[in-house]
Amino acid sequence: MGAAQVRSFSEIEAAFVEYVQQTVYCTMITVDRHNRPRARIVQPVWETADGRPVGWLAVFRTPIKAAHLANNPHTTYAYWHPRQDAVFIDSVSAWVHDRATKLRAWNLYHRNSPPGVGYDPHLYWSTGPDSPDYHLLRIDPWRVQVLRGSDLSSRIWAVDEGAEGTKGA
Repeated sequence: MGAAQVRSFSEIEAAFVEYVQQTVYCTMITVDRHNRPRARIVQPVWETADGRPVGWLAVFRTPIKAAHLANNPHTTYAYWHPRQDAVFIDSVSAWVHDRATKLRAWNLYHRNSPPGVGYDPHLYWSTGPDSPDYHLLRIDPWRVQVLRGSDLSSRIWAVDEGAEGTKGA
């Protein structure tokens, strides 16, 4: 099956939201300084801003994750559901330090996330959004692919059709 390119994220947004909500957890892939991939399971929350997806990932800033992102901020997030529905998000992830944005993301997780996607971040950061261990990544996708498992149809949205890796599946 071939992949269909879409012009606007809105054309795949409903499938994106559905698949993220049914899967919840995803695999985050970073690259080390030797260009070797490293995967970990995470739970970002997503919103749409100015017609584009934006993700927020509350995390502990581990030395490995920090080193990988300092060397190469390009990341991939992959959701896969046993029905074979999948979402692949190629993006740039960057640390966010300002309190207002960190508080906003905290509230997205805690109160304003879609059903089944968020969680109470107090489970990890008991002192709240000002906890010194609470860190935040902003995820800015440049390519999103949604794959429906029932017929293996695939649709791709990309910021720039000429960007590396945006052609084909």
